Amino acid sequence: MIGLVSLLMCLVMGVISLIATYLAIVEKDLLKAVVLSAVQSTAYAFIYYALAAPDIVLVYVPVAVGLYPLIILILIKKTERFEKP
Repeated sequence: MIGLVSLLMCLVMGVISLIATYLAIVEKDLLKAVVLSAVQSTAYAFIYYALAAPDIVLVYVPVAVGLYPLIILILIKKTERFEKP
């Protein structure tokens, strides 16, 4: 059974991920958008951990927090950093 602390952690991390996702979408600086996307992925990792799914966390963290932002940063380096309106 999931405890009250785990449910509260899921709620807080869910709100943080929602805010980070919204800010990443409206951000014109692509570098900041990638960082906000990594924050959202980190919040999801905490949610998975609170739901007692450590095997998913062990796969999700390196890919969503490490590999994906790295690839996007390399692509941004090859283009322009700021999105044109």
